[in-house]
Amino acid sequence: MSTYPPVAPSSGAPVPAQPAPASDRSFIATWMFAWLLGFFGVDRFYLGKVGTGILKLLTLGGFGIWWLIDLILTLAGVQRDKEGRLLPDFEQHRMIAWIITAAGFGLWLLTTAISRVFVYVPEQFGPMMPWWQGQ
Repeated sequence: MSTYPPVAPSSGAPVPAQPAPASDRSFIATWMFAWLLGFFGVDRFYLGKVGTGILKLLTLGGFGIWWLIDLILTLAGVQRDKEGRLLPDFEQHRMIAWIITAAGFGLWLLTTAISRVFVYVPEQFGPMMPWWQGQ
């Protein structure tokens, strides 16, 4: 019967933890692929996951849901390559990736809101502003 945590060998010396080998793939490249081309599965192809890359391509990023999940996994630092290895430069570039992604989403929300306002404005104020419609 095993116990948790595992019992150390009888020599009394602690067993050093073996560091997991790092991937040869880049966090920055994976993050940019996931963010900008994730709808086409480019991030999955880059990580060597061809099967799920094809599925992601055919479903356009799982109708957006798979794209968002992969982006979050990459930003959280838990995205792995085909061999199950973590991306090596995550700690170096984590903060800048989060800032740029948040700024991108913020700009997307702002431009969406502004475009909605300008779609609504001519309908309501068009007769009051003939110059708006080019008359």
